[in-house]
Amino acid sequence: MEKYSAIWFIIAFVLSGSLGYYQYYYRVKKPTKVSFLLVIIRSLVFFLLMLVILNPSITKESIINQKAKLSVLVDNSSSITFFKKDSLVHAILQNFKTHKKLNKRFDINYYSFGNLFQQSDSFSFDENQTDISMPLERISKIQKNASNAIVLLSDGNQTIGNDYQYTSIKDPVFPVVIGDTTKYQDVKIAQINVNRYSFINNQFPVESILQYEGTQTIKLRYSLENNGKIIFSERINFSEKNNSHILKTFIKASKEGTNFFTSKIEYLENEKNVVNNSKNFSVEVIDKQSEILIVSSFYHPDLGALKKAIESDKQRKVTIRIVDNKNIQLNNYQLVVLYQPNNKFNIIIDQLNSNKSSFMLITGSKTDWLFLNNKSLGINKKNINQLENYSARFYNGFLNFSQKNIGFENLPPMIDYYGETTVSIPHQTLLYQSINGFSSQNPLLATANHNNQKKVFLFGEGLWKWRSSSFLKNDSFQYFDEFIGNLVQYASNKKIRNRLDLDINSFYNANSSIQIGAFYVDENYQFDDRATILFTIKNKNSKKKQTFPFSLSGSSYQLELTSLEAGEYEYTIEVDGRNISKKGTFKVNEFLVEEQFTNANSYKLELLAQKTAGKLYFEDKYRLVIDDLTNDTRFSTIQKSKKTIDKLVNWQWLMLLIIGLLSLEWFIRKYIGKI
Repeated sequence: MEKYSAIWFIIAFVLSGSLGYYQYYYRVKKPTKVSFLLVIIRSLVFFLLMLVILNPSITKESIINQKAKLSVLVDNSSSITFFKKDSLVHAILQNFKTHKKLNKRFDINYYSFGNLFQQSDSFSFDENQTDISMPLERISKIQKNASNAIVLLSDGNQTIGNDYQYTSIKDPVFPVVIGDTTKYQDVKIAQINVNRYSFINNQFPVESILQYEGTQTIKLRYSLENNGKIIFSERINFSEKNNSHILKTFIKASKEGTNFFTSKIEYLENEKNVVNNSKNFSVEVIDKQSEILIVSSFYHPDLGALKKAIESDKQRKVTIRIVDNKNIQLNNYQLVVLYQPNNKFNIIIDQLNSNKSSFMLITGSKTDWLFLNNKSLGINKKNINQLENYSARFYNGFLNFSQKNIGFENLPPMIDYYGETTVSIPHQTLLYQSINGFSSQNPLLATANHNNQKKVFLFGEGLWKWRSSSFLKNDSFQYFDEFIGNLVQYASNKKIRNRLDLDINSFYNANSSIQIGAFYVDENYQFDDRATILFTIKNKNSKKKQTFPFSLSGSSYQLELTSLEAGEYEYTIEVDGRNISKKGTFKVNEFLVEEQFTNANSYKLELLAQKTAGKLYFEDKYRLVIDDLTNDTRFSTIQKSKKTIDKLVNWQWLMLLIIGLLSLEWFIRKYIGKI
C-alpha cells in the first residue's frame, strides 16, 4: 500500500471512531456496556464505508509453472493406409498420450495435415493430397513466443505446397519416418506432353517421359491406346545409367470431339507400385475448315498456284469464282482474295467494306487502277499505261507476324503497271519494290489492320512463277506454301468473341476438387453479372444427371465440384433465360497421387531434422523420440511470476460485512428498546 493511502487509512480510522463515539457514547446520558458495543459496530461501519470510498488497491504475486509446448503433426493422407501403417500411427499416438513423464514435461497438442491442417485427436488417413510445409509454417506462427518441439509423423512424400525442406522454421523438428524406406525397382510414366487441340486429319505430337529406378538392364513395351485399341507401340531399353527416356510420336486426329488416350508401360516383375505405369490424356479434335474465296474476272496460272499453296493446309478449302452479276454470299468465307479487280468487283468490294470483312488484293497487268483509286481502300497508284517488272526486297523489320526470308530477292520479278504506289492507312511493309537492281520505298507486299478490317496488298502478278522457282531451289513447295499460309492466316484470323466462355479441363483426378470458370458478356460485350449460369453433368455409365449453379466471383463465374466418381461425363453449360449454351465432355480418372510413391522419403526428412537441430527416427525406434524429448534440456518447465492488482471495491464479502454490522446494530437497538 502506498504512503498516501496509509495516511488516508489512519484518517478514516480516527474519523470513523470519532463519529461512532459521538453518536453512541458522548450524546448518551448514562452510557452502558451496550452503548460501548454500539460504538464499536457503528465505527466499524463508518470505517468500512470510508475504505470503499477510498478504494485502495492490493497487489498479489503468484508463481506459474509453464510447461514446454510439444506439437505432434500427423500425416492424415491416404498414403499411410497405402503403406498399411495406419495401425502403427495409432499405436504411436497412444504411446504419446499415455506416457506420464512426457505429459508431465510437455503441454501436448495433436494436429492432422493433408489437404487441410487442423487440431485433432482422431485421424482417418483418407485425405488425397499431402502438404507438409503448411503445418510447419502454421505451428511456427502459433507457438511464436514459446519453447516448442515438433514431432512429425509422415512418410515424407509431399504432393502439393512448397518444398518443406526449405521451410523457414526455428523450432526443432523430430521426424518419425512412417513407411518402408527400402528402394524397389520401379518404372513409371512421369509426364505426358500433348497439345490440347488438334484439327481433324492432322498429326499431333505426343511426348512421353519415362523413368526407371533400378540396377538391372531391362526391356519393356510402351504403348498408346485409344478406345482399347493400340495405336502405337515400341520397346524401350532401361538400365541403371540409361534410366530416362523421352519418346516422341505423332498420332492422327481422325475423330471430331474430345479423344481420350491411355499411355501404358509394362510392369516389372514383382513391381510394388503399378499405379504409375499408366496415364490418361485427351486431345480435342476440331473439324472446322477455313473457307477461302478467290474472285477473278479471268483465269490465270496464279489462281491455281494460290489454291494449291493455301490448300496445302488441310484445314483450308479454296473456291475460285469468276466474277459475274450474281450475288456471292461472302459471309460463308473467312477470307476473300480479290485477283486483279476491275469495275465488275464493285458490288463485292462494297460488301466487304460494309461488313468490314478481311481481304487480300492482288494487282497486275489487267487491274483497273482508276476503279481501285476511287474505292477508298487505302491504296492509290499514279500509273501510266506501261507495265514494269518489280523484284522483291525483304524487310527484316516487319512485325505483324513471323516470316523468314525464303530468298525473295532471287525470285522472278512480278508484273504491274509502272507508277508510284502509296498506302494511306496504317500498315507494315514486308516486301519493297526493286526495279532493275534499284531499291524503291514503294511497297510490293503490305499488310494493314484498319478499323478492325485486315487487308493484304500484293502489287504484282506472277505468283505461279514464285512457286515454281521456290520448288526448283528447295526441291519442295513447302517454303512458298508456308509464306502464302502466313498471309492467309493473318488476314483470316479475325477473332469473333463468344458471349459465353468456359475454363474447363478434359481430365481431372478422382477425389480432387474440380474448379470450373465461366465468363459471360452482354450483347455489347460487357461483363454481365446479372446472369444465372447453370452447369449440368451426366455420367455416361450410370446416366446420373446433376445440375449446379455458378456463383459470381469478381468479374467471372466460378463453380467447384467435389466427390465426383471416376468416369466420363457429358456437360452442358447454359445461361438461364437465354438461348446461349455450350456442350462438351471431361473425364475423371481413377488416380490417387498418394499411391504414386513406392517408399518413404527419409532423405528429405533427415535434411529437415538437421536444418532445425532436431533428430530423425525410424518407425521401429519411435520410443526413442519420447526418451530424447523428456531428457532434452532445451524444453524445461519455466517458472513465471504473475502480479495481479485487486481493488477493494471488488470484494463482495466487504459489502456483506457492512450489511451484517448494520443488521446487528438494528437488532441490538430493537432489543434494548432504542427503536
